[in-house]
Amino acid sequence: MSEKFDTSRLPRELSSVFEELVARDPHQLEFHQAVYEVLMTLTPLVTRKPEYQDLAIFERITEPERQVMFRVPWSDDQGQIHVNRGFRVQFNSALGPYKGGLRFHPSVNLSIIKFLGFEQIFKNSLTGLPMGGAKGGANFNPKGKSDAEIMRFCQSFMTELQRHIGPDTDVPAGDIGVGGREIGYLFGQYRRLRNSFDAGVLTGKGLTWGGSFARTEATGYGLVYFAEEMLRARGTSFDGKRVVVSGSGNVAIYATEKAQELGATVVAVSDSSGFVVDEAGIDVELLKDVKERRRGRVSDYANQRSSARFSAEGSIWEVPCDVALPCATQNELPLEGVQALIRNGVQMVAEGANMPTTPEAIDELRSAGVLYAPGKASNAGGVATSGLEMQQNSGRTQWPFEETDAKLHQIMVGIHENCLATADEYGVPGDYVAGANLAGFIKVADAMVAQGLI
Repeated sequence: MSEKFDTSRLPRELSSVFEELVARDPHQLEFHQAVYEVLMTLTPLVTRKPEYQDLAIFERITEPERQVMFRVPWSDDQGQIHVNRGFRVQFNSALGPYKGGLRFHPSVNLSIIKFLGFEQIFKNSLTGLPMGGAKGGANFNPKGKSDAEIMRFCQSFMTELQRHIGPDTDVPAGDIGVGGREIGYLFGQYRRLRNSFDAGVLTGKGLTWGGSFARTEATGYGLVYFAEEMLRARGTSFDGKRVVVSGSGNVAIYATEKAQELGATVVAVSDSSGFVVDEAGIDVELLKDVKERRRGRVSDYANQRSSARFSAEGSIWEVPCDVALPCATQNELPLEGVQALIRNGVQMVAEGANMPTTPEAIDELRSAGVLYAPGKASNAGGVATSGLEMQQNSGRTQWPFEETDAKLHQIMVGIHENCLATADEYGVPGDYVAGANLAGFIKVADAMVAQGLI
């Protein structure tokens, strides 16, 4: 048993579930962390929902329905053959077809894909849309690769993946390392192999061939919509707030854009090379030009912006702010980062990435009374808009940006209300972690009970 997880904090019924899970897969630490964080909030269900124990719901919901691993051979521009490993973990389909992104990054392994897929179950549940939870990807690094190399990799990856997906079975989307370019190559290969234009098999598609308006902006916008509701519940807003956003990809860029539209000043963004502080407020159009069009680094932004300074040392979390939005990757916000934020007067931390805050850092935030939003609630906007894309594909239609954005906003407001109402119902008022976990879990668990032993 990893010393990182104190099972004495869990009731006996849940600690045994966790201990069996760790014994079965002892090296999957990211997956352990995701499960432990959810189980820590489910204690009320042990007595209130005895049927969950009788039907082994806790055990069943923490074991994927299906795990697929496969080799992905591809050739580079010099003709050299490389072999990567591909994954698709179809975790739970009680509420609908499996739904979740694909991540291409050298760090990808089964533990990371399982943690992401497990989180996806409850995130999708909270949206209110009929989607199960899944995740996939490969330990492939698209950085530095030519378009032709990425195309050949995507074609090889889809040649295997297409056996396991479909509009009513499993609908992947993008994640880290998988943007519009990769989705295009993946869809083209799927269409070629299946001889069928099944637009609903992937989301995040181009606007001219089945994509949805607002999908690019959705996770970042949704994060800010959720955070705005949290601030509103405390009698305040983004207006006049000083904000730090980690990352500089899709989520970070559009969270920055929306926060500044609501009157905030975003003063810092980052990437793997370091971070930029811009006291005048991040110039979103310049950031888009550097990161999206030129695929540059945040240091390039600083070189073109007189009010900005780049740092390759230290931590972005040391930059004073009222609101912190971690939007990069898992476990990027450790205890020392949270302690720095608290010393500098942070009022709220809302997650744009998946599980970016470590367990001890979360405990510190909650002990200090800092508003904290877990990613399964606050970053659900991306998959919510993917679900809206699926609806549009089913009807062979496309909604305008304003209509899709309004639906996204409504979904995020609904998730916020559901989290607070569930937290109140289970005796932990204002606890967004417990509210999100309980609300997401109960909906899936009740569907599993209703559908029998499958």
